[in-house]
Amino acid sequence: MRAADIAAGLPTVTMFDPVVRAVQLMAVGRMPGLVVVDDGGRPLAVLPGSQVLKLSIPVAFQEDPMLVRAVDEPSADVFWRQLGGMTVGDCLPRPVARPLVVTADATLLEVAALMARARSPLVAVVDADLALTGVITLDRLLTSLAVAGLGDPPGAV
Repeated sequence: MRAADIAAGLPTVTMFDPVVRAVQLMAVGRMPGLVVVDDGGRPLAVLPGSQVLKLSIPVAFQEDPMLVRAVDEPSADVFWRQLGGMTVGDCLPRPVARPLVVTADATLLEVAALMARARSPLVAVVDADLALTGVITLDRLLTSLAVAGLGDPPGAV
């Protein structure tokens, strides 16, 4: 199997999109992050869900776990709304997390090795012009590897 065989056409965002839209896309699509693209559809960065979460929690609450316990439940359920007018570009980690990129003909072993080495839950698949053609998430990769191996005898590689 090749990267093109398992890449999914997941939603992307630009630097100027509202981060609240990115949160909604991640939540609905159950994605660990999103690929940020330029006007030509080329991957620029990765917006990790963990970074958005970190930015949505006031610093005082991150530093003092006891303070968090003092917040009432209704307020605790809507803390992320303070992201309000922030854009995706405002939420990118510094330095910007460059996306992991493979071409459509990369093997699943190449994709897995890249993900493992970079500790990344997603890889962008690009064409010859470096335009995004799809995304491989860790979940999709593991599922593909597991399903592909069902017919193999035990111990086979």
